[in-house]
Formats: sequence, structure tokens, C-alpha cells
Amino acid sequence: MTEVTSIHAPKIMKQKRQQIDLLHGPLAGKIVLFALPVIAGSVFQQVFNAADTAVVGRFASSQALAAVGGNSSTISLLLNLFVGITSGAGVVTATLIGQQREDRISDAVHTAMLFSMLCGIFLVFAGQVIARPLLELMSSPEDVIELAALYLRIYFAGMPFLMIYNMGAALLRSTGDSARPLYSLLFAGVVNVFLNLFFVIVCRMSVVGVALATVISNGICAGLVLWFLVREQGPFRLEFRKLRLHREDLLDILRIGLPSGLQGTVFSVSNVCIQTAVNGFGSAVIAGSAVGVTFEFISYFALNGFVQACLNFTGQNYGAGEKERCRKIWRISLAAGFLACLILNFGFYLSRSFFLGLFTHDPAVYAVAEVRMRSILLLQSIAATYEVSGAALRGMGRAMTPALLTVFGSCVFRILWIWTIFRAFPTLHVLFSVYPASWILTGILVTGAYLYFVRSDKF
Repeated sequence: MTEVTSIHAPKIMKQKRQQIDLLHGPLAGKIVLFALPVIAGSVFQQVFNAADTAVVGRFASSQALAAVGGNSSTISLLLNLFVGITSGAGVVTATLIGQQREDRISDAVHTAMLFSMLCGIFLVFAGQVIARPLLELMSSPEDVIELAALYLRIYFAGMPFLMIYNMGAALLRSTGDSARPLYSLLFAGVVNVFLNLFFVIVCRMSVVGVALATVISNGICAGLVLWFLVREQGPFRLEFRKLRLHREDLLDILRIGLPSGLQGTVFSVSNVCIQTAVNGFGSAVIAGSAVGVTFEFISYFALNGFVQACLNFTGQNYGAGEKERCRKIWRISLAAGFLACLILNFGFYLSRSFFLGLFTHDPAVYAVAEVRMRSILLLQSIAATYEVSGAALRGMGRAMTPALLTVFGSCVFRILWIWTIFRAFPTLHVLFSVYPASWILTGILVTGAYLYFVRSDKF
């Protein structure tokens, strides 16, 4: 896409109450205002997802807890490729806004939404076919695997809903609107919690109940985002009769989104390898690790709010030719993301007795979760270095560089760690230490690449 050199052309869209002007005015306050709904939505979504594990852990069994909680890495493996592509759609539309290309935006929106629907349908069938074989490959224990496979199959039946929501939310955020995706998550999340309690406690449906609750809540999210887009004015208005794949827009979306999606998928491969090692310790360790990872997800989402802010602010401003503004966006987002993650990391750890008690009363499960928090959670804010720098590069259309560096630092390195260091010292602490070690390495690589690019003639 060609680059324009000024942001002072007339705006192509009337600014709405929910939208933040990403191209004009002071940055720090706007980045925080943009990030807060993303953080709130993601944290609430994880809290609602945590209700799945909490409800089955308290009202079903440790095996049910392990089946639901231990599936996170498996779900990510199958989902991350397609979710990564949604970030490509967001960058494409944000850049078109910065370039004042109203004629292209509508085509990009309809291409992105149709593509998300097709991806969701594909994932429905993929999930049914490979659920159990993948769990067997990961050495899931016999007392867990049947429940885990059942949960996966039901979960993936709702994939079209999840893909539609993620794509629609990415498109709305590219306009500066991070609020309405939050409203969708809040409403659907409350429904999810009530359905969890009803299906598990009243109907005694255990794993099936929490899976059905998740599918229904994802359907509500998708419906709300579609409703918002259908009611939009201007080039972002969704009209179902216009749904088609426009070649130029699809190629742009895939050029930026596919490296990010592949990065997430390969990243998940390393997590699957780690989860396989965790599975070798038995169901109590699987359950404890599943509890501990909940707090990592919540802390990461605090960071991810500023990652998304950096991605969308950079996309619009780089498209408009405001390169110095892009540098400021990176600095502010990195500092804010690091601090937000750090505060949550230490908050959860210092209050671990309360938070872990929400999930389990089993001493063995509690002990494993505590080890995971001490080994991983306290150092998680280091991940801000490569997450924010990678988002800045993707916002400038440089998606392949952070993808390749992250694959090496977070996947290849982790697999080598498991094959060598963990094999020599097979303890949980050594296994969990692979995360902070990989964050340090990847942070050096991706941040170095960003600094090199912004100082080069190509910036």
C-alpha cells in the first residue's frame, strides 16, 4: 500500500463518541484510554473463562478441572493462526484510515468478515477430527483424556462465533473504538458465569456444561459485534450482500496477519511441548499448572491492552507518514505495558492464598500452582519488550521480522530447553524457568530489530 505524507487531510470518518482520534493530539492519555477497554475486556474474558475451571474444580472433580484447564495450550495451537490473521485485518484498515483510502476500507471490511466466517467453519471440523489424537500425542493421563476430548469437541463447535467476534473487534479497534468490543464481552461473560453455575451445579453436566456455556457466550459476543458493524455509518458499515473476498485486500491481510498467526501457532507448539512435560507429572500437577496459568493470562492481557494500542496507533500514524509520532507511541506503550503487567504479577502473588483458594482446596494442586506463580508470574513483565516492539513493527507493515525472531526465541529455544536442560534436571521449577529465559532472549532480539529499523533509511 502506498504511503501518504501528511495527517492534515480531512478525516474520512466522522468521529463517534466511542472512537478515539489516533492521528491527532497528545498520545499518552489516548493510549491509556484506548488500552483500558481492551484490558478490561480481556481480563473479564479470562475471569469468565476462569469460571469454567473454578466451577468444575469446586463442584465437579480434579479430573474435570484438569480436563478443562489443561486444554488451554491445545486450544491455542489450533486457534492462534486464525486469530493472528485478525490483527492483519486491523492493521490494514488502520493504515487505510491513515492514508485517507475510504474507497478501499469497505472492501477490506467485507473481505475480513467473510474470511473469518470461513475460518470458523474450517475450525469446527478440524477440532472434531484432531481433538483426541492431539491429546494422546500430548500424553494426557487416562483419567483425564476422555473428558478433555469431549470438552475440546464442544468448544470447537462454536469456533465460527469466536472468529467472527475476534475479527469484528479488530476492525472496530482499528477505528479507535475499543469500547464496544468490551461491552460485548461483559454481557456475554456474565451469561457465561450464570450458565456455568446452572449447567454444573443444577444440571450436573460437569465438563459438558462449561463447554456449552462457553459456546453460547461466544455466540452472544459474535452477535453483538455483527450488530455494531451492521449499524455503522460510512465505509465500516457491514452489509451481508457485499460479503466477498477481494483479492488485493485479502493478500494485504494475509501479508501482515499470516506471519503473526504463524508466530502464535509455533509459539503454541512450544507450549504444547511444555504441557506434554507437565502431563508427565500426573493429573494433580496438570490441575495446579492450569490454576497458575490463569493469573498469567490475566496479567498478560493487561500488557496486551497496550500492545493493541501500539498496533492500531502505529498503523494509522505510519500510514499517515507521522514517523516521529510512531516512535513516541512505542515508548509510551512499552513503559505502560511493562508497568501494568508488573503490578498485576506482584498483586496476584502477594495475595496468592486468596486467589488460589478460589480454585481448589486440594493441597497438592495448590502447591503446584504456587510453584508456577513463583517461577513464571513474577517475571512475566519482561515479555513487554518483545510484545510491544513486535506490535510496532507489524503496525508499520513489518510482520515477518518479529514473527521469525519470536519463533526462534520463544519456540526453538523452549524446545531445546526441554530436550536438554529439563531432561538433565527434570523438576517443575526447571521446566517452568524456560518461560522467563525465553522472554529475555526474545525481548533482546525483537527490540533490537525494532531499533535497527527505525534508525534505518527504510523507516
